[in-house]
Amino acid sequence: MSYIDVAREDDLWVVTLNRPDKANALTSDMLNDLADVAADARAAKALILTAKGKVFSAGADLADVGSGLATDPAWERLSGNIAQIAGLTVAALNGTVAGGAFGMVLACDVRVAVPNARFFYPVMKMGVAPQPSDPGRMSGLIGPARTKMILLAGQKIDAETAYVWGLVDKVTNVDSLMADARSLTTDVTGANPTHVQIIKNIG
Repeated sequence: MSYIDVAREDDLWVVTLNRPDKANALTSDMLNDLADVAADARAAKALILTAKGKVFSAGADLADVGSGLATDPAWERLSGNIAQIAGLTVAALNGTVAGGAFGMVLACDVRVAVPNARFFYPVMKMGVAPQPSDPGRMSGLIGPARTKMILLAGQKIDAETAYVWGLVDKVTNVDSLMADARSLTTDVTGANPTHVQIIKNIG
């Protein structure tokens, strides 16, 4: 599997982007591998999505953009598969989230970020449309005007602003990021899966 580490700890899956030398930019192979992993994890009680290094993901690998990666349907397949996971999904954001990487982050139930994380989605500069489900998911978290500030006005926001807006749910330091993410999954991994699904569907 290309640059994707998957660890299964009983009912908890930890999926890690592991291409830190390239800011965890996603190639076509990585994108499809991630989508497949999310499909395989559909019955998981909990999943944590994170990355190695100081950047969560720079989005699409620019070397592959010319071959149509920026508009590949696999982006939407990835976010759709994450959204369909039965249990709690947590994005543990070790750094900046850019471009197409927003899709998988928005599809998670909860987002925890480090203080130096930045968030931007430069579709205006790139001349491409956002992934189909991203504007709706983003607007559901931060409202339509702030969504337009990011997508239309190209604003880059910091972690504190993202927290105030509701784009992330907690800001924590680098050393405690994974511990905080894991603590969020404790109750759900110990629960009956049917109960988990009922509660998640209510939310």
